[in-house]
Amino acid sequence: MLCYRLTDFHPEMLVLFKLLPVLLFFPLLLVQSLDPAFNDDVLGLIVFKAGLTDPLSRLTSWNEEDDSACNWVGVRCDQDTNRVSELILDGFSLSGHLGRSLIRLQFLRVLQLSRNNFSGSVNPILAQIPSLQVIDLTENSLSGFIPEELFQQCGSLNSISLAKNNLTGSIPPSLSSCSNLERLNFSSNRLSGQLPSGLWSLSSLRLLDLSDNLLEGEIPRGIESLYNLRAINLRRNNFVGWLPENIGNCLLLKSVDFGENYFTGTLPLSMRKLSVCRYLDASRNLLTGEFPDWIGEMRSLEFLDLSVNNFSGRMATTVGNLQSLKQVNLSSNRFVGSLPESFGNCVNLKVLDVGQNLFSGNLPSWVFKLALESVSLSANRYSGTISFPAPLLQSYQSLELLDLSSNALTGGVPSAIGNFSRLQALNISRNSLAGSIPASVGELNTTSVLDMSHNQLSGSIPAEIGGAVSLQELRLESNFLTGAIPADIGNCSSLTSLVLSRNNLSGPVPVAIASLSNLELLDLSFNNLSGSLPKELTNLSHLDTFNASFNHLQGELPVGGFFNTIPLSSVIGNPSLCGSIVKHSCPAVHPKPLVLNPNSSVSNHGPLSPNLRHKRIVLSVSSLVAIGAAVFIAVGVVTVSILNMHARTSMARSAAAFTFSGGDDFSPSHDTEANYGKLVMFSGEVDFVTGAQSLLNKDCELGRGGFGAVYRTELQGGRSIAIKKLNTTSLVKCQEDFEREVKKLGKIRHQNLVALEGYYWTPSLQLLINEYISGGSLHKHLHDRESAGCLTWQQRFKIILGTAKGLAHLHQLNVIHYNMKSTNVLMDFSGEPKVGDFGLARLLPALDRYILSSKIQSALGYMAPEFACQTVKITEKCDVYGFGVLTLEVLTGRRPVEYMEDDVVVLCDMVREALDEGRIEECIDKKLEGKYPMEEAIPVVKLGLICASQVPSNRPDMEEVIRILELIQCPTESQEELE
Repeated sequence: MLCYRLTDFHPEMLVLFKLLPVLLFFPLLLVQSLDPAFNDDVLGLIVFKAGLTDPLSRLTSWNEEDDSACNWVGVRCDQDTNRVSELILDGFSLSGHLGRSLIRLQFLRVLQLSRNNFSGSVNPILAQIPSLQVIDLTENSLSGFIPEELFQQCGSLNSISLAKNNLTGSIPPSLSSCSNLERLNFSSNRLSGQLPSGLWSLSSLRLLDLSDNLLEGEIPRGIESLYNLRAINLRRNNFVGWLPENIGNCLLLKSVDFGENYFTGTLPLSMRKLSVCRYLDASRNLLTGEFPDWIGEMRSLEFLDLSVNNFSGRMATTVGNLQSLKQVNLSSNRFVGSLPESFGNCVNLKVLDVGQNLFSGNLPSWVFKLALESVSLSANRYSGTISFPAPLLQSYQSLELLDLSSNALTGGVPSAIGNFSRLQALNISRNSLAGSIPASVGELNTTSVLDMSHNQLSGSIPAEIGGAVSLQELRLESNFLTGAIPADIGNCSSLTSLVLSRNNLSGPVPVAIASLSNLELLDLSFNNLSGSLPKELTNLSHLDTFNASFNHLQGELPVGGFFNTIPLSSVIGNPSLCGSIVKHSCPAVHPKPLVLNPNSSVSNHGPLSPNLRHKRIVLSVSSLVAIGAAVFIAVGVVTVSILNMHARTSMARSAAAFTFSGGDDFSPSHDTEANYGKLVMFSGEVDFVTGAQSLLNKDCELGRGGFGAVYRTELQGGRSIAIKKLNTTSLVKCQEDFEREVKKLGKIRHQNLVALEGYYWTPSLQLLINEYISGGSLHKHLHDRESAGCLTWQQRFKIILGTAKGLAHLHQLNVIHYNMKSTNVLMDFSGEPKVGDFGLARLLPALDRYILSSKIQSALGYMAPEFACQTVKITEKCDVYGFGVLTLEVLTGRRPVEYMEDDVVVLCDMVREALDEGRIEECIDKKLEGKYPMEEAIPVVKLGLICASQVPSNRPDMEEVIRILELIQCPTESQEELE
């Protein structure tokens, strides 16, 4: 007899077991019902409910004893047929799977299950509901592929949203058969692959949202066929190439978002036809060209964001035609000149951000005449003074954020600053402002951030500062402020950051600071503060950063609270401070008693006389041991030197065994080759200064890699060369093939490639003789702590561009490097990079890629993923991948893979995540200390990421890389400012 457990059955079979009593009385229900079809709806929904978890009991009204579902919560019926037409369960907190039971709802038109926790895959059974028009599964936990079958019978479907799930795979090509589809939203998933060209056949489409996925490749042609399209959003994907050329033919478009991709080229000219477009976002791409004159024809535009691109030139005056404009963001480009006065015609403008450009001249006066809410002109070249010309300035009642930082502004801080009654953040740092801080800052009672740091402000901090009661962050560091810290600052009870360092402040640290209970950062370093630190500071329970170093503080350090764990660096430079942290006993603590030498024969009751002091110098046992050890070491050194001299003499005799040949004819000396091997120098230089003994001398070893060790030696003229001993002897081709490939590599010459100058051959030993590069490897410059100095931004850009040129030259000659990494990029005396170790795989026979990858396993993190796939061809694109990783390594100063105690950090993943979250500046090498142009850094980061794409076809070739890098580079004058 067969026995079954309930767990052996399919979940829906278990539901049928539960419904067995209902099914037994099913005939009776049919008699009681006017239309037997009613029970299809009831049964379908009851089975659907049985497979769900309903933590809020929202479905309690669903009763299997009812003969109609029309009165149930979330259920709507058609008035003519009384069949279920809509199932709307948005935000019910339901969980479970989308079971097959929904197929019973054959008259269902709307299925809305958004904002729940449904899991599993999207059930293709939904395609068998012929009347279904709307599918909304937004914001659930669905996973897996979107099934191809879902769209094979979708003639009635006009809206589908699978947004905010965990779906993977590509967009099914069958989607093109949904000819009536008007709304398509697959955003915020992990969809990948390229857009199917059939997407443009959906001529009824009004909304297309594929944002926040992993889609890639170029946008297919034909978008102009979507003549009903109102909104398109492809934001935050990995698309490349040019923006759709004919997008302007979609005349009804009101919203266009192509932001955060890798698009290149300019804005399509056809966009000028989008006269009803209100929203245009092409930010965070690699777009170039000038600000288009035709932008003024997009008269309905309300939102314009072209930030973080490579746009250049002057702003077009036609921007003044955009009188509906409310928000403009042109930051992080290379715009020059001044903002056009016609901007003053944009009377509805609320937000203006043109930071991190090359704008110059005086601050535009119209900025403060409009009723703006947020203004950022930071990191430009504005000069002159800050002035607010009109007493009835509209901005006084509207402005909430004003950022004028990092310019060349002079003059004082206007006292009218206090008139901004709604100001929440004011940043005028990193200018050349002088004079005193006006007392009117106390009137900024809505301001949470006030930053006047890095200026030339003098005078004292006004006591009125205590009136700015909403302050959370106050930064006044790096000025010439004098006087005492006002006790009134204690009234700013919301302060979390107080930075007053690098001024000339004097007097004591006010006890009132201890009342700032929310304080997290307190920096008073590099001032002239005196007195003792208030013991009440230990009550600051949220404080995690404290610095009072380099002042004239004295007395005992407080004990308790954060003072128990602060580092010495927090209080260093205060000679009169005492306590355990500074390892200086306070006066109240008695010094340790004097302990005399117990072995002395002199009485301990009196001091030694001068004569006895000279006579009683006795060597201790430890001293004798040390002296003996030193003698032993000296003898050892002499012995080793004698042995070395003997070894060198022996090796010098063997130098004659090498056969030399010069020039390109590769002619051997036959009488000695069979016994001793063959040495060929392409240049004709044949003698080594010290003979063969330096060829493989351990003391001359420069480094080791996947293909062998490298040694340094000298030719007779004193010129150094680098000799690579191949450790792949068992894999090297026969002598004829080896020499043929070496000859090809020896003819490659480029300023960014290490020249191969010769070789040595025996069946058991192969040496490659290379140009010697004195500056060491790029890896050493980036990661060796003992390496002198830090690479500047200009040096790093030069390294990236030079490396790209070297690789491009190799690829023109059909040579694949195979082993691209920072240890194989060498630096010459002028800072020019030279790529070495190229083409070494050509010296080996045809290898299985797994053998080859094992030979270069030291390149972990640089290796393209196709090395792990037997069916994918290895091409130049694997070098492009390694170059992309190397680019990110140069920018961040971090290794491609870093092993933490309980985690592994992959550089590409870390940088991509930071870029997606808009915090890329956190990844740039901290050694640069912010001395780099963000308008160059972000595009180079993006270029590195696209070169390190997982899909080889998405990576550009090296010639394209060079063109993009040359477009990214800033004008010379902006570089000089950063040096």
